[in-house]
Amino acid sequence: MPLPIPRRSFLEAIAAVPLAAQSPSAKPRLGVVTSASSPAEVDRAIARVSDFGLPTCQVGVGAEPDAKLAAPLKEALARYRIEATAVMTLGPGRMVWDFARGPATIGLVPRATRAQRIDALKRASDLASLCGIPAVHTHCGFLPEVPSDPLYDEAVAAIRTVAAHCRGNGQTFLMETGQETPITLLRAIRDVGLDNVGVNLDTANLILYGKGEPVGALDVIGQYVRGLHAKDGLYPTDPNDLGKEVPIGTGRVNFPEVIRRLRRLNYSGPITIEREIEGPRQQADILSSKEYLQHLIDQAWST
Repeated sequence: MPLPIPRRSFLEAIAAVPLAAQSPSAKPRLGVVTSASSPAEVDRAIARVSDFGLPTCQVGVGAEPDAKLAAPLKEALARYRIEATAVMTLGPGRMVWDFARGPATIGLVPRATRAQRIDALKRASDLASLCGIPAVHTHCGFLPEVPSDPLYDEAVAAIRTVAAHCRGNGQTFLMETGQETPITLLRAIRDVGLDNVGVNLDTANLILYGKGEPVGALDVIGQYVRGLHAKDGLYPTDPNDLGKEVPIGTGRVNFPEVIRRLRRLNYSGPITIEREIEGPRQQADILSSKEYLQHLIDQAWST
């Protein structure tokens, strides 16, 4: 009778196998982040994607995902012929996007809000399932860099709970980059030990949080990238506050090299534009980003 495999070794063996290989011939399609937290907001949110002339989107569904969104969202996606590639939620509770208060308020790391946010992510997964949307993603929070920190194991267990629920719905669970270094994110993915856990690579967040930069990050976590936020930014210079988001092409992200690296990785997932301001300037920046990124994609995939 063969000896049983220790549980940790088993999980590490599973996690060492990347998600299913992507087609080397498929060109990434552009999209944009949109949001609708109530049925009344859905048509406007998806019409906005269509107005930009983009074929895909990621849909933010608010802090309390509601199954009532499913029917209008599915209908609007069909009407405007838009593919939703992921559903996003951060869950309920106060979140402060800085270095001083962020570790205690963001994601699945803080104990006080963890249970409610796990529940919100499960409901987001169920909503996505009703709409045929293949992925759910969120910020998991400031994952401790030291793996012996008790909060690290607790966060990994929370991520595993959410990812297992997504797996039961046939979905990928995506951890968005930002609050942790790429190597810590890689460690967490492997320690979670499920084959449906991947990365939503936010190209700017690594820089905004001072945790790295996207070209180098692709060397570490590239095999797990299944979603991408195209965003630009500057490194932080105040020890309390994040760096500044800026229009694509004006910050520290080396987009030509990012796109070339994605090509070498046979990346065929979405490239979703995110511009975290409002008003006419946001619209203008999204349209110029669309033109700029499409040129880089066409150039990289022509070779």
